[in-house]
Amino acid sequence: MANRPEIVCICGSTRFVEEMRAANRDLTFAGIIVVAPGETEELVTDEQKTTLSALHLRKIDLADRVLVVNPGGYIGESTSKEIAYAHATGKPISFTHPT
Repeated sequence: MANRPEIVCICGSTRFVEEMRAANRDLTFAGIIVVAPGETEELVTDEQKTTLSALHLRKIDLADRVLVVNPGGYIGESTSKEIAYAHATGKPISFTHPT
């Protein structure tokens, strides 16, 4: 690849982990670099949640654009904050479903 591939940050509720994995796979096979929320099977402490939220904002900073995975149009509180941050930093935002 002569040029740097596009970088997309996936945002969305962790309840849609399978949908985010599918979006990650599809984007990756399309030649796009994907940054996505971290995953765990274990409970996350409030301190860890704060750290992960801040880290995800830095992922948005790295991205060229944001893709919100929102089946049924659902957007939770954390995702709403990420959308507001992406908007404030001038990142283009798209959604997998109408809002």
